[in-house]
Amino acid sequence: MPALSLRLPEELDRRLGDEARLEELPRSEVVRIAIVDYLERRERERFMAELVGEARTAYSDETIRRTALEMAEEGMALSNEALDISEGRKADVSNSANPTEKWWK
Repeated sequence: MPALSLRLPEELDRRLGDEARLEELPRSEVVRIAIVDYLERRERERFMAELVGEARTAYSDETIRRTALEMAEEGMALSNEALDISEGRKADVSNSANPTEKWWK
């Protein structure tokens, strides 16, 4: 495993030592965990920024935006229909041989 040497301000070094004692871990392990957390967070942030950029680009295209809205409206209608059926507000149109049998059994 490669080694890394770094200089820390005294306050940060004290906090690192305190955390290592609290967690009962070597200081190097606390630093490794912090680096992994930082890198994973940065990767997520970059991914989300890319996703938002793609969404903005797509949303600015009228054809894509219209298609997405139509899909969302269709999905909402199906979701509402399923909710109505499950809550007994609408007749169940399933092919169940026994209409009193619960669908989740």
